[in-house]
Amino acid sequence: MSKAVALVIVLFLGLFSDHCYGQLRVGFYKGIKCGQKDVEGVVREVVKSWRFTKDKTIAAALLRMQFHDCFVNGCDASILLDGDNSEKKAGANKSVRGYELIDAIKQVLETECQGAEVSCADIISLATRDAVLLSGGKWYNVETGRRDGSVSLASNVNLPGPSISVSDSIKVFASKGLNAPDMVYLLGGHTVGTAHCSNFQDRLYNYKKTGGPDPAMNKLMLFSLRMKCPRSSNFDNSVPLDMGTPSVVDNSFYQQIKWGNGVLEIDQQIALDPLTNKTVDDIVKGSDFYTKFGEAMVKLGRVEVLTGTQGEVRKSCRAVNNNNNKPFILF
Repeated sequence: MSKAVALVIVLFLGLFSDHCYGQLRVGFYKGIKCGQKDVEGVVREVVKSWRFTKDKTIAAALLRMQFHDCFVNGCDASILLDGDNSEKKAGANKSVRGYELIDAIKQVLETECQGAEVSCADIISLATRDAVLLSGGKWYNVETGRRDGSVSLASNVNLPGPSISVSDSIKVFASKGLNAPDMVYLLGGHTVGTAHCSNFQDRLYNYKKTGGPDPAMNKLMLFSLRMKCPRSSNFDNSVPLDMGTPSVVDNSFYQQIKWGNGVLEIDQQIALDPLTNKTVDDIVKGSDFYTKFGEAMVKLGRVEVLTGTQGEVRKSCRAVNNNNNKPFILF
């Protein structure tokens, strides 16, 4: 056997092994055809159609879904599983939405890309990137190759709340392998988010039981929020977290919190706390928000992932498989 032939065989076996058992990488599904498209192209088309015909705010929903999924058991799509005591039933997840879009993407992939096992965890990451792009954000390469988990318990859901301190929030993010700048950029997902009055009502009327509002809040902002969130109301209204460009993924959110227009306490505090305010200043003054935001999203997508022979690739994103799923093999 010649050295050239041997080298080709080694490279082929290395590629085969990587596709079967390798870690996350860009283009894991490269080469799989779904009619005239590839896997990522199919996901993008479904997200595009969904956004323009059903839900223009889907980017906010998917950003929240990915964050809530990755912070509980890692990025394993456990948040998608149905069940009486699944993660969906946890209080923090009751307002999470976008499940129907993930179902629609999975159905198209199962139909048009027969034989290609695309994990629900990868679908979340890909769909989120595409929704961000369609909402004014910029492209970032999504690593794929995740497999799906089979454990989903409401009791496992312990997410940082809106009133968490900056230092405590940094510790929570550090436990997931994310640093303080990552945290600041990921909170930038609030640029298209909303919050219910109940999540910040105390800042308007009884901040830290002082009987008054949070002094860090801009007075005009306070007046506006009190109009939308009266002290006594039968409705839990919602307001945008970015008062500048609430439907566009951009760095306006950071400018707003610099002006004292942060709706959630943690959002406002990252602009004031010396542990994070320089990062906020750099985002406001700089021009690389989109690049750094994408990098933070990629790091989020690596949190405690299942790869290779771990987990499974679900046939339905709402339920674990009945049979033992074989490792994904790409020919």
